[in-house]
Amino acid sequence: MNAPDRMRALLKEPGLILMPAVWDGLSAKLAAAAGFKTAFLSGSCVAASRLGGPDLDLVSFGEMFDSFNMVRGAAPDTLVLADGDHGYGNAMNVQRTVRAYGRAGAAAILIEDKITPRALTAAGKPCLPREEARMKIRAAVEAAKESGILILARTDCRPTQGIDEAIARIEMYIEEGADILFLDSPADDDEIRRTISVSKGKPNFAVLSPGAPRATPNQVQAAELGFKIGTYPTGMLSPAAAGMKAGLAALVAGGAEAPSALPPAELRATLGYGDYDAAAKQFILPT
Repeated sequence: MNAPDRMRALLKEPGLILMPAVWDGLSAKLAAAAGFKTAFLSGSCVAASRLGGPDLDLVSFGEMFDSFNMVRGAAPDTLVLADGDHGYGNAMNVQRTVRAYGRAGAAAILIEDKITPRALTAAGKPCLPREEARMKIRAAVEAAKESGILILARTDCRPTQGIDEAIARIEMYIEEGADILFLDSPADDDEIRRTISVSKGKPNFAVLSPGAPRATPNQVQAAELGFKIGTYPTGMLSPAAAGMKAGLAALVAGGAEAPSALPPAELRATLGYGDYDAAAKQFILPT
């Protein structure tokens, strides 16, 4: 069973799927070791790790795809939902993006309707006209037939064009054959319920990390509202940044490491030194 088929089977199981956001080999390995079957290759996390900056459409397809291959190599059994962003261009670019991730083993890919390049401001996400967004999702669904990769269709238009337009786009994505739906930035639970009610039983995806100006239910509430997948873009990224700051502060203060640092033996085990030695043993020449 390939990754998309495994994802389809998982989506049929009861309960909310918790999907940590990952960005490289180490984050993916840690998520898998913690027992997570799935992970979201998050554009915001990749931007943070590669650029040391915010998620403002500066990361390229090549950088995202390279990060995917890191994740895939470190956690080959993890079902990865790849952030395909806006597809990196027009409908034909979307098809190239979808096919590339499908061939590389992604279980699903997110395609959104925001305009790129975005305006030179961090505020707001202007979106494509509705019918142009339709063509992107139509192209994605067509390209997905090659590998079976699932298409997660996202609309970012709620803050700029209102909930009615956002709902219309969700209904349009269903018509075009999207597998998973994502209304970004719902204002409240009523908007969430309205979105799920028009989804015709298809799974809905939600960002559950706190801090943004949107409705952010907890895990129990998300399941009760009808979400099927909940992701946490800052779930590992924020503690990782805090840990690095703590480590640097310890050095500045004259110490060797922060109190939260892993003991050396645990760090080596986490990184897999023992696994390497076990795998390499068969290739060691006799002395």
